[in-house]
Amino acid sequence: MAQNKNALIRYKTIDQCLQNNHRQWTLENLITACSDALYEYENKDTNVSKRTVQLDIQLMRSDKLGYNAPIEVYDRKYYRYADPNYSITDIPLTENDMGILSETVEMLKQFKDFSLFSELGGIIQRLEDKVYTEKTNQSAIIHLDKNENLKGLEYLDQLYQAILKKICLKINYQSFKARTPTEFIFHPFILKKFNNRWFLVGKKHQQDQVLTLALDRITSIDLDLKTRYRNGNFDGDKYYKNTIGVTVLNDDSVETVILKIDRRNAPYVLTKPFHHSQKVLERFSNGSVTISLAVHHNFELERLILGFGASIEVLKPRRLRNRIKQNLKNNLAQYE
Repeated sequence: MAQNKNALIRYKTIDQCLQNNHRQWTLENLITACSDALYEYENKDTNVSKRTVQLDIQLMRSDKLGYNAPIEVYDRKYYRYADPNYSITDIPLTENDMGILSETVEMLKQFKDFSLFSELGGIIQRLEDKVYTEKTNQSAIIHLDKNENLKGLEYLDQLYQAILKKICLKINYQSFKARTPTEFIFHPFILKKFNNRWFLVGKKHQQDQVLTLALDRITSIDLDLKTRYRNGNFDGDKYYKNTIGVTVLNDDSVETVILKIDRRNAPYVLTKPFHHSQKVLERFSNGSVTISLAVHHNFELERLILGFGASIEVLKPRRLRNRIKQNLKNNLAQYE
């Protein structure tokens, strides 16, 4: 990364030198200017070699960086731009560049709630202005699901900063089952997004059980600077290894789930697996398949299966099969 940064400083310095038409620039002059610029930016002596600057000039002349700089040598000694108005900072963006920048801007805007990206705010705005002044207005090609009206999004940045800086929180939380909010000290570990909802994962103070709190059920948050933070080296990937969704059960609850998917939906399930443990057990001549999953039997698993309706049949385990069967019966009764 440092080498790339130094190279960019050298390119910019050479560019500034060659824009100055009131002076004749030798290779030695450019070497000195690059060394001085690196000292100014990095605050350390850097002896830029002759070979390095020669390679920089060669690279700036090429299409590798998109510069195609018209650097020429005259009187067999001095360097200049053949076009006195040229600068590497004024390179027009190609149509492909504009398309990529447009979609990048749209995706970066999805993270506007995090102060982590606050310094990018102005850059994104300038990019957006640049993109839409050089490109005909066009709706976004990439569309990401988002729910601007979802409660709790205003806490995202505060929670992110608390996790980053390892600070405990005083949270007022009201679950769907509770009549009033309860207050407790919470050690936040990670933020998790599932099904377009945000969750905070951590532990209550002096408790060992990992809890998952929905942000839309949080009524208030305060920092607790007195309580010592602890997370026990929590590993989110390991914690959710056997889980679909956010409801994690103990390791003993992991079950082998066998599902049969009909011909019409088999391609969707095969190309977008339900879980990383998914395996194909059998492919039938009519196009249907059976798959296995090693997961917890939780609410999210049931909801996923029910979402496919008659397209999926639970073969094992029996308890899950009966749960889905009963849900379907109850659902059918509502229409009778």
